[in-house]
Amino acid sequence: MSTKERSLPTHRLSRLGKFASLATRVAGNVISEGSKQLAQGKRPIARDLLLTPQNIARLTDQLAHLRGAAMKLGQMLSMDAGDILDPELAQILARLRSSADPMPAKQLNKVMENALGLDWKSEFVAFNFKPVASASIGQVHQAYSDDGQKLAVKVQYPGIKKSIDSDVDNVGTLLKIVGLIPESVDYKSLLEEAKKQLHDEADYQREANYMARYHQALADHPHFVVPKLHPQSSAESILAMSFIEGTSIENIQHSSQETRDFVMHALLELLFKELFEFKMVQTDPNFANYLYLESSHQIGLLDFGATREYSERFSSGYQAAFRSVIHHDEQGLNHALEQIGFFSQTILPHQRQAVLNLVHMACEPMLVDKQYDFKASGLAQRLREAGTILSMEQDYWHTPPADALFLHRKIAGMYLLAARIGAKVNIRRLVMPYLESEQR
Repeated sequence: MSTKERSLPTHRLSRLGKFASLATRVAGNVISEGSKQLAQGKRPIARDLLLTPQNIARLTDQLAHLRGAAMKLGQMLSMDAGDILDPELAQILARLRSSADPMPAKQLNKVMENALGLDWKSEFVAFNFKPVASASIGQVHQAYSDDGQKLAVKVQYPGIKKSIDSDVDNVGTLLKIVGLIPESVDYKSLLEEAKKQLHDEADYQREANYMARYHQALADHPHFVVPKLHPQSSAESILAMSFIEGTSIENIQHSSQETRDFVMHALLELLFKELFEFKMVQTDPNFANYLYLESSHQIGLLDFGATREYSERFSSGYQAAFRSVIHHDEQGLNHALEQIGFFSQTILPHQRQAVLNLVHMACEPMLVDKQYDFKASGLAQRLREAGTILSMEQDYWHTPPADALFLHRKIAGMYLLAARIGAKVNIRRLVMPYLESEQR
């Protein structure tokens, strides 16, 4: 996490000014670098001028400083587009995904005063002003309640709610102008998705409600730990919860095969449970939302801001889709996707077929009754490449309903994690009980 403390610009105009000055500095750097190359008798290439080390550093630094929109868009692009992005943008997004500059203590104190009152410190026996983690719209602090309970206190960046829409638009325009988003990526629909998700995540009362529901739903599940809300220290911009001690989920790539398979088996089992039993899915597959608790052999679930509820029609549509793929029933798959909400607009036959092919590919692990090796299969990468090709098709992106896009991002994120940690899982065994129960 970044250790530089910088006050977050809270006023919309000051944030716009940051974007404008960044664009000016990038342009200035392009001109000076271009002049230098011309003087050396070289013919400068615009793209190379834009992607100088200075410009990359400047862009990364500024986007991390503006947090919120920039980080969310960065996270979404790096999760969705992954290896198809240029190394320069991948480098920028890696930094955005892992850190933001923390708020200075003075600004943090002001946020806490506004939320919990002037004597907010009396709520805690101890409160660490240095954040232990940063997210796209807030930072997390460690504290102890007056009864000695260790807490994680999520504090929302000031002014973030009001600036979401304009920030997302500004970041998208900036990345497009600087030439860092490939032409094939339909960034406008990504921008709209980023706005909606950020507004949901900025609603801490909504997140507290979903956290409580997950806590209850998984109370008897031995593999998962969900934080417990600490309501007396929470407010509109503050979310206090029990602190979960654990290691980053990506770190288990160095653990035994048995551990890696167990973790991924549990997470994929949870995904099917969310979709078919709870009818609510935490749709943000960011790896930072999961911890591994080595001592108890459990998985900590963090951050419920991106939770979405799904209708019975939507849920049973996916049951029918998965069943159709397993039984090689092409007509059934067509009907199932229509039930979910695909193909509601006029769609060309080859576009429809491309969508069907993508669904077949995503269901590939269900076709074999054995441990599926995600790393060796390259499935996550193949899905991403097929999705990118589809995104170049006119009108493709408004074909799937938003609910499906969010769910597909979660599935793709799980596949990506499975490949990253080198896990092998028998997905067919996990999904079949849900598909067979419908037919009885």
